[in-house]
Amino acid sequence: MESNRLSACTAPAVRAAIERHIGWLDAEVTDAERLLTEAVRAGPAWREKDGLLRSIPGIGPVVSRTLLASLPELGAADGGRLAAPAGLAPYAHDSGTLKGIQHIRGGRADVRRALYLAALSVARRDGPLKAFADRLRSRGRKPEVVLIAVARKLLTIANAVVRSGRPWQPELAMAR
Repeated sequence: MESNRLSACTAPAVRAAIERHIGWLDAEVTDAERLLTEAVRAGPAWREKDGLLRSIPGIGPVVSRTLLASLPELGAADGGRLAAPAGLAPYAHDSGTLKGIQHIRGGRADVRRALYLAALSVARRDGPLKAFADRLRSRGRKPEVVLIAVARKLLTIANAVVRSGRPWQPELAMAR
């Protein structure tokens, strides 16, 4: 938001103040990331889970740490039961004879956002999840539906990887 304000600002004094504020915000973000990295490295359980999660294509440090912080039941719950707390469960919009479209809603917005962005990345990259996305597209699914399905598949894979304690194995995902 401050960058947007800076681009629209013409007064030199205000521009300087906004630039100082942007510098301060950048330093705060860098410091928070450093502290989070240290916390993950200091805890053996978090370090192990972080390593397992980051072995999955599309899951980098941001998604991994979001899952660790906001979805503590990861690895302990059934994969299908994690979709609702993650905000990736489809809910029907039906009433009587009306058969509406299913929508996702609720859940933890930060988890849903992180998995959605990971799905954007992994749905374009060669591998089993791209093949999964391509199959859904070929069946006429809308792009948003495909990405939510890939995000949910990523969540299921992440849960299985953490539960088993073994890193990502693409040959197992290709079998399904």
